[in-house]
Amino acid sequence: MGISLYSQCFFCFIFILSMFCITNCFIPNAYSQCLQDQRSLLLQLRNDLRIDSTQSLKLVLWNQTQDCCNWDGVECDGAGHVISLQLDWEGISGGIHNMSSLFALRYLEKLNLAKNDFGGQIPGGIINLKHLTYLNLSGAGFGGQVPIEVSLMRRLVTLDLSYNGLEIENPNLKMLLQNLTGLRELYLDGVHMSSAVLNFFANFSHLTTLSFSDCDLRGSFPYMIFQIPTLENLDLSENELLTGSIPQFHRNASLRTMLLLHTNFSGPLPNSIGNLSMLSKISMHRCSFTGPIPSTIFTLTGLIHVDLSRNFFTGSIPSFYMSKNLQFVDLSHNSLSGSIPKSLFSLPSLQTLKLSNNQLALASCKLHNFSDLTNQHRLELLDLSNNRIIGEVPNWIWEIGNGTLAYLDLSSNLLVSLQKPYHFPSSLRYLDLHSNLLQGELPPLPQDANYIDYLSLANNSLSGAIPKSFCNATQLLVLDLSTNKLSGSISPCLVEKVEKLAVLNLWGNNISGYIPDTFSVNCRLQILDMSMNYLEGRLPMSLANCKWLQVLDVGNNNINDGFPCMLPSSLRILILRSNRFHGQVRCSRSWTDLQIIDIGSNNFTGYLYTKSFWGMMLEKDARLESENNLGISSGFEYNLGMHDKTFGFGFEYNLGTNLGTVKILTIFTVIDFSCNNFQGEIPDAIGDLRSLLVLNLSHNTFVGTIPKSLGKLTYIESVDLSTNQLTGEIPKELTRLTFLAILNLSHNQLIGPIPSGPQFRTFSTDSFQGNIGLCGFPLNISCRHAGEDDNVPPPNPHQKDEAINWDYVSVALGYVVGLGSILWLFFFSRSFKYKFNDQTEQTFQKIFNSKDRKIVHRGRTNRRRQC
Repeated sequence: MGISLYSQCFFCFIFILSMFCITNCFIPNAYSQCLQDQRSLLLQLRNDLRIDSTQSLKLVLWNQTQDCCNWDGVECDGAGHVISLQLDWEGISGGIHNMSSLFALRYLEKLNLAKNDFGGQIPGGIINLKHLTYLNLSGAGFGGQVPIEVSLMRRLVTLDLSYNGLEIENPNLKMLLQNLTGLRELYLDGVHMSSAVLNFFANFSHLTTLSFSDCDLRGSFPYMIFQIPTLENLDLSENELLTGSIPQFHRNASLRTMLLLHTNFSGPLPNSIGNLSMLSKISMHRCSFTGPIPSTIFTLTGLIHVDLSRNFFTGSIPSFYMSKNLQFVDLSHNSLSGSIPKSLFSLPSLQTLKLSNNQLALASCKLHNFSDLTNQHRLELLDLSNNRIIGEVPNWIWEIGNGTLAYLDLSSNLLVSLQKPYHFPSSLRYLDLHSNLLQGELPPLPQDANYIDYLSLANNSLSGAIPKSFCNATQLLVLDLSTNKLSGSISPCLVEKVEKLAVLNLWGNNISGYIPDTFSVNCRLQILDMSMNYLEGRLPMSLANCKWLQVLDVGNNNINDGFPCMLPSSLRILILRSNRFHGQVRCSRSWTDLQIIDIGSNNFTGYLYTKSFWGMMLEKDARLESENNLGISSGFEYNLGMHDKTFGFGFEYNLGTNLGTVKILTIFTVIDFSCNNFQGEIPDAIGDLRSLLVLNLSHNTFVGTIPKSLGKLTYIESVDLSTNQLTGEIPKELTRLTFLAILNLSHNQLIGPIPSGPQFRTFSTDSFQGNIGLCGFPLNISCRHAGEDDNVPPPNPHQKDEAINWDYVSVALGYVVGLGSILWLFFFSRSFKYKFNDQTEQTFQKIFNSKDRKIVHRGRTNRRRQC
């Protein structure tokens, strides 16, 4: 049967309609050639912009011969109007205030100028783009106040002004954004807006993302915002003065990420957090949360990242049996107790686990034998430090992750050995076994161990020589073998082949022989500590190759050499104490960054040449830096395990680490030249070392008077000039030193009255004994009996003084003010409280960990030459 004419016409109509829909609905650009005015505006815009052609991947390709709707970064509608402009990362610089071509693109719906360097303020002319729904100016170099014109852009769905130098003060945040209720995504990271009021966001019924990281927010964060049904991503991190608490969550909550790290949020976590079925990432690092960790949090099957570290959580760790997608778990630095759930070690996707610095009872989980972790196929980081794990390190631990294990920290446990055979995986880069009970010979490294860049076996009882296999670890950045019982000599290849080594710590062993003179011309050493051993001979001249050396400590050995003038100018700490160094200290170079020099208990002679001694510190002294970072670059957090080192009066310097960087305080200078044969006068230039904290020139043959310039040493706390041949009176200028806690001028030839002052009244007779010409308090020698006119008798301890002694009052007032300041910081400054707690914790740990070390090295300490 033939098809009727009506049917043919109908099919033709359907065909034409279909082709129209295909060409206009599915491939609109086929008939949306760029309009001439749009092309002209775009070309004018390109000409107006200052572009770095080496960075641009879009603008440099725009040309007149091609349809502008097909230019990179440009999108048009069906009529040929430009509706989207994506010009991020184009190397644009300079302002856009007069860019009339840009603001004339009135059909624009999306504008992305992120990651450029425009400078200046956001122009108010942006209001001309009335159809904008998407505006991204993040990291574009803008500054100043966000213009009020933004408040009129009511079609905006996404607004990103993050990571500029912007501020929202006048108009404030509410005035600027309260009418933009159609917003779904708002990014204001790094925008200063401390006076913002945030309650109005609870009325934004479409809001999915609110990102306010590092905005200097203060006050209490409205809990209602957490309960916005559509909210998926909330980032309030790095606002340390922002307070708040976590409310109850409804079952229809949509939160996927919740970032509150470095804020002052507090209180407990509600059990209803288990209602956040979409939650994948939660970070509450360094807040003030308390109470138990809700068990419901680990019933969330989509959870990938959990960081609850550095809070005040208590109770036990809940079971992880449903969190099969977890990759990162950090519960460290809390007050968690009880057992570690075995389900934690059966998570198939786990890559990072941190449980250190809690009160977990490992024995109840039999973790002293290590739970079986062989099913961890993706684990990259395992930190079980500061626990009580007993016995051997099982050899199967090296197989964790099927070759993905990169970081293993088993330090501060009770481990006694490594089970054989063992083979470090090629993925392993960080291995820390310090502060255990490891015995026997130092385990050799595999022949192909050139992948390890951090290795610490410090504070154990390992013996024998350092195996030559350590020379194979050519990528090592940090090697710490301190406080063991190692013997033998140092292989020349250790300092020759391991050219990337930044820290070599061998102090507190029984190593003998010579220091190899094989330091490479490519030497990158920054810290070299070989103190408390039995090394002899001379310091190698090749140390001059180590251009970045900042710490050299060879104290308490048997080295016989002159002063090492060849050392690089980068030096900050030099310890030569208790050796057989001799001769004059006179070098043609200076060390302008030197802050600690201890060459005591040697045989140095001659005069203190101003250029050689004080000159090397004067330039540095002008810069009272708060701290210096030695740039040890690596992808891990280095903890060298170095212990406090004591010298001179018992002053300690610490070479601890934090987040990959060795930090040395440089707000002080320490000089110890005691127990040598220096002679001549003490130079007046010493008074120019304004940051000098400790000065020890005792047990030499100095003559002349005590320099009055010592009175300019504002920060000095300890001065020892005892057992010399100093003459004359004690300068009254020393009474200005309000921080002076230790003063020893004994056994000289000083005469006259002891100056009177608040600090001087705190010193005992031991500070002045052995000077037969001195008189006055605290000596029982009246200056009148010594022929001096002394109208003020020395104080009588048995007589009650009715008058107010304002010297004592000023001292007491100083202590009260100082103590009050510390207490105020402790109770009202969270950053100070965290630092105080961390330092206290480290100090107590070092005290208790050092007991065995003191016993082991008591003999070596006693062999110091006393003077």
